[in-house]
Amino acid sequence: MAPEAGHAVWRAWFALAFLCVALLTVALPQRASAQESAARAPSASDVRAEGDAWRAALPRDPAAATQAYLDRIEPEAGARSDAYFEGGQWLQLWNLLLGLAIAWALLQARWAQALRRRCTAWTTRPFLQALSYGALYVAAGWLLGLPLTVYQGFLREHQYGMATQTLAAWFGEQLIGLALSVVLGALLIAAVYAVIRRAPQRWWIGGAAVVMAFTVVGVALAPVYIEPLFNTYKPLADTPLKRKIVAMAQANGVPVANVYEFDASRQTTRVSANVSGLFGTAAVRLNDNLLRRSSEPEILAVVGHEIGHYAMNHIPKSLLQIGLVILVGFGFTAAAVKGLLARFGARWGVGAVQEPGSLPLLAAVLSVYLYFATPLLNTMTRTMELEADLYGLNLAREPDGEAEVLLKLVQYRKADPGALEEALFFTHPGTRRRIENAMRWKAQMLPAP
Repeated sequence: MAPEAGHAVWRAWFALAFLCVALLTVALPQRASAQESAARAPSASDVRAEGDAWRAALPRDPAAATQAYLDRIEPEAGARSDAYFEGGQWLQLWNLLLGLAIAWALLQARWAQALRRRCTAWTTRPFLQALSYGALYVAAGWLLGLPLTVYQGFLREHQYGMATQTLAAWFGEQLIGLALSVVLGALLIAAVYAVIRRAPQRWWIGGAAVVMAFTVVGVALAPVYIEPLFNTYKPLADTPLKRKIVAMAQANGVPVANVYEFDASRQTTRVSANVSGLFGTAAVRLNDNLLRRSSEPEILAVVGHEIGHYAMNHIPKSLLQIGLVILVGFGFTAAAVKGLLARFGARWGVGAVQEPGSLPLLAAVLSVYLYFATPLLNTMTRTMELEADLYGLNLAREPDGEAEVLLKLVQYRKADPGALEEALFFTHPGTRRRIENAMRWKAQMLPAP
């Protein structure tokens, strides 16, 4: 491709990214009333409502009781949930392919090579060179990936009835996320390249350590400094429910004196809760969708599950597991990049891995590794989610509450996957398995009425 043609292609791509946002801004309403937001919530007809009498009459056999719960999912809602989840599996592949195309462009395109040279020519300090190119790389990747981001994060979520934001509000949050990514990403990249320069043959060991150090700090500080940029957190009103939650948390080692709710409904219709934080930043947080759409037994079941994550040390355990995966990934990346640079480095204008210009190649190779490591990462997470389910059942003692809230999660999680599909793509156990575990606990631990 001639240089002029290449420049034209990339100018067209940048124009398309901005055009996507501009057209959506014009085409979609910029204000949403409370009635409109409520209308976006999942329809009550998605899952047939039943009362205490129905639950009391459930068969004691766990499999039969589970099927009774799943039979309440309306066929149209089940098909929509399956389509949403399966589409998300394909999006993982499309994101990988787009990321590889962006990395190729940033290595190969003349304009990208020119920008790279400018980032490294303005200073002789290697740390600042890596910092500036890292910031440019993050920003360029965000812009080049914007069309898919708009589809995946905005259009598709509205299509399936899970988004409540206008485009202006959604895009504003994307810009906040971009600013954070540019600053924090550039610092991380500069730190990794400092390790590469110090030990160009064994950099993958120190590089993995740097990534995990940033991750640990992020987990500790995000609840305090980052999450409040996107949502408002306030103490839950002093009610018997709040006192029960605080007692559950404190009795199980969560060092909290308060419970918080946050306004997730301004972004989504999903229900959720979390107990997150490290080194004294732990807190119990419930989103307002959960509080508005769920009964007390359902809320207690969810909180019991989240407390289980904290009490069973899932945060430090997952950090350790992910650290090992990252260490292996960096070792694979170091070996692959060495061979690729030996063959193609001259074409890309990159002579060695310690040059900041190798960043797109490092990112591309690592992204391929992580894509194929996804089943392993999912299995790690799914195992912990199963443990938290069982812990929450023993803590909250609300098996029917858990089953009811799991039906609400079918909005965006496929209810009844096959064993292979669950192993490959699911970060949580399938809904059937989770409800059957709850019904088995109920049959064994609660006396028949």
